[in-house]
Amino acid sequence: MRYVLDSCVAIRWLLQEADSDKALRVRDDFRGGLHELLAPDVFPIEVAHSLTRAERQVRITPTEGLNQFRDMLATLPDLHGYLPLLPRAYQISSQARIGVYDCLYVALAEQEGCALLTADDGLIRSLQATFPFIVPLASLP
Repeated sequence: MRYVLDSCVAIRWLLQEADSDKALRVRDDFRGGLHELLAPDVFPIEVAHSLTRAERQVRITPTEGLNQFRDMLATLPDLHGYLPLLPRAYQISSQARIGVYDCLYVALAEQEGCALLTADDGLIRSLQATFPFIVPLASLP
């Protein structure tokens, strides 16, 4: 399967959260060549932000965060530049009244003609009716 991978799914590779087991299966299938994963090139920045937030919340130590960040860098999806996606992401964001960062993932999936795999319930509620290629991580077996 070919997915645009939302950073909130990747963070479930690194931190124990709801549906982490499903996220880890996606990662392992990607590593095994069963899935092709794509993401805007802001992806590693968003994952790093989530890890440092988990450090501030004392969910992980700085050493654990750095190790997990390095693990994520070893399993990066195919990164696509955000600048060509930005005009469409802006348009989606403006119409739907949601964040531009989230809309970069939607714009990439739309451009590439593939599914967007996300664990972001707000994104799913706001956009799945308009963009049926948005697939909730929770819906995976």
